[in-house]
Amino acid sequence: MADQPIAKIKGRGTASKIDGRYLDWRREDVDDGWGDTEPPAPIRTTVTVEHPRTIISRNDSPDIPFEASINPYRGCEHGCVYCLSGETLILMEDASTRALADIQVGDLVYGTQRNGWYRRYVKSVVKAHWSVVKPAYRITLADGTSLVAGPDHRFLTERGWKFVIGAEQGHARRPHLTTNNKLMGTGAFAHAVTKDPNYRLGYLCGMIRADVHLGSYHYQRAGRANGDQHRFRLALIDREALERTRMYLGECDIATKEFVFQKAAGDRKAMQAIRTSARAQVERIGKLISWPSNESPEWHAGFLAGIFDAEGSFSQCNLRILNTDMEIIDWVCRGLQALGFRYCVEHRSFETRKSMNAVRLLGGLPEQLRFLHTMDPAITRKRNIEGQAVKTNARLEVIGIESLGKALRLYDMTTETGDFIANGVVSHNCYARPTHAYLDLSPGIDFESKLFAKPDAAKLLRQELAKPGYRCTPIALGTNTDPYQPIEREWRITRGIIEVLHETDHPLTIVTKSWLVERDIDLLAPMAEKGLVQVALSITSLRNDLARKMEPRASSPKRRVETLRRLSDAGIPAGVMFAPVIPFINDAEMEAVLEHASAAGARWAGYVIVRLPLEIKELFSGWLKEHEPLKAGRVLNAIRDLRGGRLNDPEFHQRMKGSGQFADLIRQRFRHACDRLGLNGEEKTLRTELFRPPSGSDPQLEMF
Repeated sequence: MADQPIAKIKGRGTASKIDGRYLDWRREDVDDGWGDTEPPAPIRTTVTVEHPRTIISRNDSPDIPFEASINPYRGCEHGCVYCLSGETLILMEDASTRALADIQVGDLVYGTQRNGWYRRYVKSVVKAHWSVVKPAYRITLADGTSLVAGPDHRFLTERGWKFVIGAEQGHARRPHLTTNNKLMGTGAFAHAVTKDPNYRLGYLCGMIRADVHLGSYHYQRAGRANGDQHRFRLALIDREALERTRMYLGECDIATKEFVFQKAAGDRKAMQAIRTSARAQVERIGKLISWPSNESPEWHAGFLAGIFDAEGSFSQCNLRILNTDMEIIDWVCRGLQALGFRYCVEHRSFETRKSMNAVRLLGGLPEQLRFLHTMDPAITRKRNIEGQAVKTNARLEVIGIESLGKALRLYDMTTETGDFIANGVVSHNCYARPTHAYLDLSPGIDFESKLFAKPDAAKLLRQELAKPGYRCTPIALGTNTDPYQPIEREWRITRGIIEVLHETDHPLTIVTKSWLVERDIDLLAPMAEKGLVQVALSITSLRNDLARKMEPRASSPKRRVETLRRLSDAGIPAGVMFAPVIPFINDAEMEAVLEHASAAGARWAGYVIVRLPLEIKELFSGWLKEHEPLKAGRVLNAIRDLRGGRLNDPEFHQRMKGSGQFADLIRQRFRHACDRLGLNGEEKTLRTELFRPPSGSDPQLEMF
């Protein structure tokens, strides 16, 4: 069924459940500094209550200046077109692999679908892609595979879907992995051999010996001394193998010409060909494909890739290489044996044509994929596992599940089938923009309109602070999403957290873009007198028109500056975050934002270069095309310059500030402006020695 057109949605930054396109919006009529507004948005926010077991998250990333954090809410109503944001290999539709962090929306990967008694591998479109920081666990399998995943991720076992961790009873009860489980999938992925000169020579040998017209012909011609002809010609249906052969020949200084060998007609497919008739080049090709005296693993892999492209087949769950020349068959067997593959040779006789031998790979899908990944043949249509059953003799038993003791940036995606193949095992989708994790929600409008609240946060915090082994370190409030969501006016979860921290003299930091932080000045001001609190207001632009587009439901720029002033007047150390810096959109406003913040009493400043991890790049690109179509290409190219040619660089020490000339210019401008305005002149650390555990709280009793 064709996709239905998406209607304009008022009041939000995104409009689509999957594609995340940014369309027109209106604002809520609340006191966020905008004055007269349009009527309230018809797409209302829904709130779901969550009851987590713990509330403090831990972090050890060198790019993030806090160790402990609390997020009262998941999801964010502000509707911004950006968020602060895997080496895990994903099985792509051509049976190649790609790092999960590099997957893009629209890619084809393998998932599974139930068909009869079995699940079977099918091709599946990636619908969304994102990352999230959460506690990480390592799952080790008997074949040596190691997977790093969050506690809520699910894998397919012989007993159904199971979470990484869980409990047998109580609130956290759910099916979870144990060392008695066996995961389902293809088995561990292999790495391709290096395509060095030996590999390239092996590929040419396999391809040309199997499927090429090559030779020199000597005969007499009337009126001439001789009619010698020299010919090399390769004709193939599949352009991938033809282009690879031509490229490898070119690297050996052998130039070829391409021509149409056969036009498509009826059931007959078109064929392209390459050729050369130069004597020196034909003779050189003959030398290149001579059998080696000292063959290397790379040569064997290249030869097997070439002979598979020329004479191989992969169908009906069998991978075979066929040839009438027994010498070639012997070299195929020799290569498979050298690379550790098991095989058998099948002889086929025919009445009307020459008999043939077929080398068939043994070991099922795990070995077939190992062949494809190791040799890396060029023809993609021969790398199709669609329809094969999800059953394997690979050693995928779970032998270990261990916490890494820290939170990591983990990646995920949504596919049509609801799953994908990660490091050789079937992995369940997680859904939504970063903080929605495995919930069945979209990365677009759902993230903004379907929030999750943690009303037990203050109670949980009190329990954790009362534990005998608790170590006091400043808590960052609202690191994934703003702690002052519009719904905080009624839910008051953030207020409850601050009350506990105020009672215990526990240090905290707050970053927000909401005026609502003023409500809690009565708690924050006494804490500031003791050196226990810092607050930063995030200001992206001073222009109302741009702020309305970028943050349709956040406080106005003027209102945020006023909030800085009120915090400062109350004696609360306050600063400004100019974030994100977007080339050719708001970067020119850096100095002006810092000047207004400084005049309002800001004591320090920071900035973050725009980051576009995973699905966020799709959302941001859509926003650019909608609101800044004439600048879209220029902005994206500038971001690539900041990120080493990509739209996102996940590397530590680079991801927040970027690299290259533009990043250096921003860095210098920021430093000069701060020096001129007296910002960041004195660095004060929050006090931790005043902390005292909450009184009248026994964490053991709270459990009952």
